[in-house]
Amino acid sequence: MSRLSRRDVLAALAVTAGGCVPRPARERDEGAPTVSERMPAIFLPHGGGPWPFVDVGFGDPEEHARLRRYLERLPTFAPVRPRAVLAISAHWEAPLPTVASAPRPPMLYDYHGFPPESYAITWPAPGDPALAAEVRALLERAGLESAEDPARGFDHGTFVPLKLAFPAADVPTVQLSLVAGLDPAEHLAIGRALRPLRDAGVLIVGSGMSYHNLRGLFSGAAAAAQAAAAFDGWLHDAVQRPAPQRDEALTRWASAPSARACHPREEHLLPLMVVAGAGGEDAVSLPYTERLFGLPVSAVHFG
Repeated sequence: MSRLSRRDVLAALAVTAGGCVPRPARERDEGAPTVSERMPAIFLPHGGGPWPFVDVGFGDPEEHARLRRYLERLPTFAPVRPRAVLAISAHWEAPLPTVASAPRPPMLYDYHGFPPESYAITWPAPGDPALAAEVRALLERAGLESAEDPARGFDHGTFVPLKLAFPAADVPTVQLSLVAGLDPAEHLAIGRALRPLRDAGVLIVGSGMSYHNLRGLFSGAAAAAQAAAAFDGWLHDAVQRPAPQRDEALTRWASAPSARACHPREEHLLPLMVVAGAGGEDAVSLPYTERLFGLPVSAVHFG
């Protein structure tokens, strides 16, 4: 039999959009989590730099306070305490979907120009090499090649929201990269492959921003506000469609109203694709629909 190409695999996965890779045998054993215990898949905004922990010198304090309250409530959206978190950050891209496999991930201060205390923030959550191996096994089962990085630390797309959500740093956390090229169909396929993790106690978190045009964020221009409102309205409609139609809309996100005005480069939107793929047919909610830097920004939850 000839070997399927990457394009063939992605096309096949797209056709079976509502499907799911077989669950690992241990998840089918007695005592496996019920649907009522399924972890949600969450796309959330992580804000700008280390904003909750130092005076970053920008942004409206009340807007930041509302985002902080939402992120602090994150554990309440899970039916039970997660055994681990799988975080997909907008701030890590690699040639293949790559998992961070360090048992004790270091901090990665991937920002610059902030006060010195910004580079002393800690969030010493343990890694989970076993979960990293599970992620790779599920991707392989779906025909998706992957890699691992035993040295990668927590970047601010992960440690900023999760330090607020889990301040005790007592939930094992594994990061998964985006894939260079930022193909939305590929990231939806990655999410579908990882869907079984939600029934194994893993909270899947995609960390990005539903609006990410830095020039627009700081311009205060009416055109930026109009573009953000148009794209946010499209996003709310798209994510609440049945899964096949939703995934088709997300695959074609660049044709949405004001898409490129809101995402000149789409790395902050792509974590949503992984989360949507993992979300399947589960109910969608938008528990955070607020303004950040005066522009509409949303979080999307599945399950």
